[in-house]
Order: sequence, then C-alpha cells, then structure tokens
Amino acid sequence: MKEIENGVVAPKGFTANGIHAGIRANKNKIDLAVILSEVLGTSAAVYTTNKVKAAPIYVTKENLSDGYAQAIIVNSGNANTCNADGIDIAKQTCDILAENLSINSSDIIVASTGVIGMPMSIEPFKTGIPEIIKGLGNKKENSELANQGMMTTDTVMKNVAVEFEIDGKICRMGAMTKGSGMIAPNMATMLCFVTTDVAISSEALKEALDDAVSDSFNMLTVDGDTSTNDTLAIIANGLAGNKEIEAAKGEDYEKFLAALKYVTIKLAKKMAKDGEGATRLLVVSVKGAKTTKDAKIVAKSVASSSLLKCAIFGADANWGRVLCAIGYSAADVDVDKVFMAFTSKKGTVVTCENGAGVAFSEEKAKEILLEDEITIEIDLNDGEGVAEAFGCDLTYDYVKINGDYRS
Repeated sequence: MKEIENGVVAPKGFTANGIHAGIRANKNKIDLAVILSEVLGTSAAVYTTNKVKAAPIYVTKENLSDGYAQAIIVNSGNANTCNADGIDIAKQTCDILAENLSINSSDIIVASTGVIGMPMSIEPFKTGIPEIIKGLGNKKENSELANQGMMTTDTVMKNVAVEFEIDGKICRMGAMTKGSGMIAPNMATMLCFVTTDVAISSEALKEALDDAVSDSFNMLTVDGDTSTNDTLAIIANGLAGNKEIEAAKGEDYEKFLAALKYVTIKLAKKMAKDGEGATRLLVVSVKGAKTTKDAKIVAKSVASSSLLKCAIFGADANWGRVLCAIGYSAADVDVDKVFMAFTSKKGTVVTCENGAGVAFSEEKAKEILLEDEITIEIDLNDGEGVAEAFGCDLTYDYVKINGDYRS
C-alpha cells in the first residue's frame, strides 16, 4: 500500500467539485460540495450518537437502507439541525441533485455542517447545484474544492488517498474529512466521506467501516462535545475490477480493511492536530492492558483530560494528571504497575514506574513537550491489550473561537 494524490477522486469513476452557493455570507468561502460516482456503488455509514440529530442524517439513513449510493452532497455554514422544515429541505436537496445528474434521489448521501438552529433556505441549492455539476472533475483541485466546501473552523484541508492491490487488480481509496471542534465521538464527531473503486458487498463494507471507526475516529477527542451532524459514509463502485469481496473474512477483505484503517487513522490524527486553537497533536499509546477494551478506555480518558491538555499546552510534564486520568477511568487497572513516558522527536523521558514517580530532567521534558507532535506512552503491565487515542492541547484560542462562533 502506498499514499497517492487526488483525495476522493483518486479511485476510478469518481468526480467532485466545490463552490460558493450562498449558504455562507462570506463569498470567499466555498460552502457546497458534491462527489459523484459514475456508477451506483455499495455504501455504508455511521452517524452521531447524539439524541439531537441533524435533518440530513434521517434522510441519508433512509436512502442508504438498501446499501447503495452514487452521490454525496454536503454544505457548510448551516447544520440544518432543529429546523421545522429541515427534513424537507434535505429531501429537496437530494431531488434537485438527482434531477440534474439523472440519477435516483434515493441514491444520494446528504450532509450539513455549521451553526445549529439557524433557519435554512433551499434557494442556494436550487441555484448552486446546476453550477457545481458543471465543474465536476477528477483532478486534485476538484478534490480540494470539495474538501473546502465542508470546512468550518478547520484551518487546513484534511484528505488522503492510497493505492493497494486486491485480486491482482490495482485498487484505490480516497477520503476527506472536516472537524476541529465539537469532537469527542462515540462514532465520529465530524463529516467524513470515503470513496473506493473496490468491489465489495454492502454487508462486508459495513463491517469494515465499523471496525475501522472503532480504532480511529472513535479514539479521537478535542473538547468533549459530540456533534449533532456526525456522518461518515463510504461508496465502493467496484470499477477496479476485482472479484467482489462478499464477506468480512479472507485475505482480500483484510487488505481492504487495512487500507480503510490506514486512511481513517491518518485522518483522525489530522483532525486532532487541527483541533480548534490547538498547537500540538497528542497521541496516547497504551499497552499491557487486561483487554483491548480496557486499553481503549484508558487511552480515551487520558486524551480527554482537560487538565492534562492544559499541561501539554504549557509544555509542563505534569505526569500526575495522566495517572489521575487512568485512575478515574472505568478500566480494570492496577495503578501500582503503571509505567509512563513522554516522547517526541526530541527523545523520551520516563516519568513513572510501578505507579510512582521517578527522577527526570525537567529541562529535557520541556524540550520534548515543545514539539508539535507528542506521544504519551503508557504500559499497564497487566495483559496484552493495546490501543491509541488521538487528541490535542487546550489553548486560549479555543475559548476565543467558541466565544463568538455564531458571528
């Protein structure tokens, strides 16, 4: 497997585009994106666990009930959440896109992101959809325009594509995501769309997606809030020509799953690094847990600690906050066995062994923690369970961004 360019249009048969349709007041902001497969593909998705759900989620769930999709449309600037006519607008959006593409409205994934509770108009979609379709293409710039179309407080585009071989055929997978804040998923607090030209059944695709999410976006946290609009969807159009992967087993399935995990973990790290106001990516790497579940609980507890996130911002090796977060997690842990260290490109400093502090150089620790990517290594010395969680520091800018988000 190797990384390639062109994001969501890297796989065969996919085109994309993004434009300013007038949903956002700033005319320099792209606010509408479309991804199209030239043929109908198998599809699967996962959504927010928040009880308050955006209208497009209900429409997308209904459309994907048969396990197939051909196009994706997503807007930024308005979440289409808690609106009396939200479902009607989401359905109209699908109808307009379907008419302009000559496909079935039920084969469309629709999503929105932006401010919750703002009234939404169908007019930008009526005028914008014919325009966006004219510019559909399969070049790198098309993928980037589409990526920009769903960005909100993101400061950088987040996309990735890989090439790999299945059944003697060259296969590709591309993905784009958005999300900087409101991120503490029980699914994935964000929007993410994955394209692939692999032939795979809807059932196997859904199992692969659930598996990949459990190790990637479900291990991602920025601020402890779970969004109302989270949607992660994938379309597999089969144009690579491999023999269809019918079930979630076998060598071909494992190759596909490996590619999907690589893509989703890569994007999860990009999202953590671009957390609202963040200056550092924080990876919490846990091993030696009694079970994988315990390892995941510990990793997420540490990555979610506001006190620790503040310490990381200040480059303060306050390792006691790590041990504290391990202790209040629901994991089955013997705290007297815990080993801990801070690591970055500048080296490693061990801060705790057998649950107790050890002497270390504060100067060296400071040097390590001033890097923009930091790993907290935790060994629970109690089993074979391993896991990683992805987070970031908590800064003054996070408060500034969210203090006047609507304006």
